[in-house]
Amino acid sequence: MQGGALFRRLLIVPPILVGAFFIAWQISGRSAPEQSPPSEIARPVRVIEVAAGDFVPRALGYGYVQPGAVWEAVAEVAGKIVFRHPDLDRGRVLAAGTTILRIDPTDYELAVSRGRSGLERVAAQLDELSIREANTKAILGIERRALSLAAADLDRKKVLLARGNASQATTDQAESALLTQRERVQDLENQLKLMPAERSLLEAERALSQAELAQAELDLARTEIRLPFDARIVEVATEETQFAAANQMLAVADSLDVAEISAQMAFDHVRPLVPAGQELGALSVPDSAELPRRWGLAAKVRLHIEGLNATWDARFDRVSDTVDPQTRTIGFIVVVDDPYRTAIPGTRPPLIKNMFVEVELRAPVRHGRIVVPRVALHAGPDGGSVVYLAASDDRLEIRPVEPGPAQSDFVVLRAGLAAGERLVVSDLVPAIQGMLLAPRTDDALAARLRDQAAARTAVR
Repeated sequence: MQGGALFRRLLIVPPILVGAFFIAWQISGRSAPEQSPPSEIARPVRVIEVAAGDFVPRALGYGYVQPGAVWEAVAEVAGKIVFRHPDLDRGRVLAAGTTILRIDPTDYELAVSRGRSGLERVAAQLDELSIREANTKAILGIERRALSLAAADLDRKKVLLARGNASQATTDQAESALLTQRERVQDLENQLKLMPAERSLLEAERALSQAELAQAELDLARTEIRLPFDARIVEVATEETQFAAANQMLAVADSLDVAEISAQMAFDHVRPLVPAGQELGALSVPDSAELPRRWGLAAKVRLHIEGLNATWDARFDRVSDTVDPQTRTIGFIVVVDDPYRTAIPGTRPPLIKNMFVEVELRAPVRHGRIVVPRVALHAGPDGGSVVYLAASDDRLEIRPVEPGPAQSDFVVLRAGLAAGERLVVSDLVPAIQGMLLAPRTDDALAARLRDQAAARTAVR
């Protein structure tokens, strides 16, 4: 049994040997395979041609609409409200010069009458003084002539007394008459000396009366409260027949001539707007006032609400005097003129207080700038920035560049690229210097890049 099993197992050996011999014969009859040289696979990439073009620096900010001026109607005199404009209600628009409230003027009209009467009384006293002064001067002239005659008469009497032709009593009588006349002249002269002081007193009284009359007329004028400009009523705090105390706030109104927006913007976003060499943080208050003229910034205001996108032309007016310490942003204040008159029903509403709007600032165009997509910038081994280029032989060149301001989806380069070079905009992983590329021009991206840089599309 064991010998039969061994024999059956050995029966498999001859077929195996025959198969091995056949395979060896087949291999020995064939020539060795030819080896082909190793082939390099080109990496497909998208490229754009670098071009120098126009760059318009822009920055976005957001803020709330505020009126150019807020006017508070404060009672400058006390009294009962005797008139309230029928349209003096919150939200109403009234024209400049409209009398919105009137305080009872009776007491102030009486004060004006008293002031005028007092002024007329002082004027009459001054006229009387002038006449009295003229009369006194005339009388003084007469009395002085009489004094001369009395002195001459006394001299004659003394001559006669010396000759024995006149008595001593007659001489004494003539001397007494001379003294009396001198007293009269002295009294008149004293009256004339006092008249300038009396006139000064009357003139001071007249000035006081004029001031009192002016105050009375001013108080009378203050009984009528008029709008100083075209305005929208914000608040009304009194009603007709109510008593208004002095310094009481009666109404509040917003001006309609301009709307102001203080748009908060980050320093990094504003930096492209700043001319070379100008540090925004180093500006003084007088320098800030000169920014609209010096920088030539234009502005747009946009309102984005559901189903409505409205735009207004604005003007950059000034920079806020403070920096937000938490957000590190600075307020750029822009002004929209006539925000109500330029409203278009259904298309552009009036700019109403506390609307939240978008503000775009743009600087003058800068020509000959090289701009590249943000995705084309890569981190270099030394921490700087590099770009990938497709060289003339379609091989990858890794080149360091100096990036400048960034805006939307692109970056302005200060150095590193020249017009006409092919910039790789695909993400290569891994990126090996000299690797073979299969470049394909992305014309749509190049056109979009030019439009963004030249401000023909929205900034982000």
